Amino acid sequence: MTHPDKFTGMIDREELNRMRWAARRGMLELDLVLEPFVTTRYAQLNEQDRQRFQQLMLCEDQDLFTWFMQRVKPDDEELAQIVSQVIQFAQSAPESR
Repeated sequence: MTHPDKFTGMIDREELNRMRWAARRGMLELDLVLEPFVTTRYAQLNEQDRQRFQQLMLCEDQDLFTWFMQRVKPDDEELAQIVSQVIQFAQSAPESR
């Protein structure tokens, strides 16, 4: 039995690496929001929120940008929940993350 390390909690390193890669987008503005979220928070998310985040990473950059800039909310309630968490994280002070 392998033991999870302190950086990945209960998820495996491969999943975390996939999400780090998925968070690298074509827009710097998205990279500045998504990469810190994945690095700092992704491993702490529950299974449902990790699935929501994975679904979010399948969305188009333009949609992500409008959601994170809070111009519109996703129509899908599941996506809206994870977008809200990412926005809250991005707006929090670095020392409280």
